[in-house]
Amino acid sequence: MAAISSSTNHSNNPKVDEKPIPHDQNVLQKHVEFFDRNQDGIIYPWETFQGFRAIGCGYLLSSAAAIFINASLSSKTRPGKFPSPLLPIEVKNIQKAKHGSDSSVYDSEGRFVPSKFEEIFRKHARTHPDALTSDELREMLKANREAKDYSGWLASFSEWKALYVLCKDSNGLLHRETIRAAYDGSLFEKMEKEHSQKKNK
Repeated sequence: MAAISSSTNHSNNPKVDEKPIPHDQNVLQKHVEFFDRNQDGIIYPWETFQGFRAIGCGYLLSSAAAIFINASLSSKTRPGKFPSPLLPIEVKNIQKAKHGSDSSVYDSEGRFVPSKFEEIFRKHARTHPDALTSDELREMLKANREAKDYSGWLASFSEWKALYVLCKDSNGLLHRETIRAAYDGSLFEKMEKEHSQKKNK
């Protein structure tokens, strides 16, 4: 994931319709359901690839994401089952794949935690109250690190770096509504729609 290339680079802050995020539901499932392209509750590597392509990512990033994400999450979401070479991710168990060194905006049951979301900006958004710069994002990742949790460090860096590269505005800011939409999954649907419209012009 180090070499990130995308045909989509949001130069403007994408406005996302803000709807209340239910605190008692597994919002983490909503976050990943976009990549379940046939809506059967299972995400295979080729669906992850298709999802990244749908939001405008290049072949390199889409391929790397498909391999990295499915290889990392498959066994965690299929507890007690024999490992599958197809690397399926079970959406209903996605909370079991929650990694350490993260923002804790998702709790252990995959529910959205508003106070932790607000904490991101209260602690780290010093230049603009509702956005993060590249340096502020780096500081946040460093502050969230747990000792010797190297896999968690890598997962958090990959997720946030990809989000920043794909969704920063022309001033290099990653906005609050964009981050919020990424958490509930609505950002991916918006990006797919925008990418489709660009291709059809």
